[in-house]
Amino acid sequence: MDLDLTELANHVRDSKSFHFPFETTWALPKVFGFQLTKFMVLELIVAALMLLIFLTLARRIRGGGPPKGLFWNFFEVMLVFIRDEVARPSIGKHDADKFLPFLWNMFFFILFCNLLGILPWAGSATGALTVTAALAAITLCAVVGTGMYKFGVGGFFKSIVPHMELPKAVAILLIPMIFVIELAGLLIRHVVLAVRLLANMFAGHLVLAVLLGFIAAAANGVLFAWLGITTVSVLGSAALTLLELFVAFLQAYIFTFLSALFIGMAVHPH
Repeated sequence: MDLDLTELANHVRDSKSFHFPFETTWALPKVFGFQLTKFMVLELIVAALMLLIFLTLARRIRGGGPPKGLFWNFFEVMLVFIRDEVARPSIGKHDADKFLPFLWNMFFFILFCNLLGILPWAGSATGALTVTAALAAITLCAVVGTGMYKFGVGGFFKSIVPHMELPKAVAILLIPMIFVIELAGLLIRHVVLAVRLLANMFAGHLVLAVLLGFIAAAANGVLFAWLGITTVSVLGSAALTLLELFVAFLQAYIFTFLSALFIGMAVHPH
């Protein structure tokens, strides 16, 4: 059996159906003439999980008693961590709490998408450029919108140019150039934000798929060789899956931290 890299990439590629073992396929329908895709369904599942978990947690906290149990304490610890170690140091204690709902949603949406990507026959929505680009675009809108809300449209664009004491003749020449560079930098930072998440999730899942694919590729060979390759592939895949679990949390944290940092730069430009 040949190792088909195109087939292995299906885990990180969107499609109109889910593929399960024994050649079972679940075709996704059109809703009001709009075609559902695998990643759309996974993102809806993530949204439903977030609503279920955090509405329940909010009701528990609103009741006056602390959340009880490992499950609920885990989520409370994560929420407090994002507030105290990400939002407030990056944005400032005075302004950070306004952006907590946005940052919490970003973190857990990316985290849950990453974790679903570890499940067999599901898919990694954060391994698709359309998804990561949309998340980065939302962050860009939050950054620009925050800056314009605080300083006004003109004030925001003026604030992205560092204050410099320059002779008038030099300022007329340099400031427009610096403005273009800073504006390009603002856009590039968010492009990198999307590509960073995409590259880490795509690469990890593709390597995992290739390791498992070696088992199928060696199936027609000598039994002894196939057993050796299978053992190494399974052990390697198990170790890589544990690494992917760590990466799922790490990439959600990095994306959220950088989002908070960019918002902080818009709120406090100097």
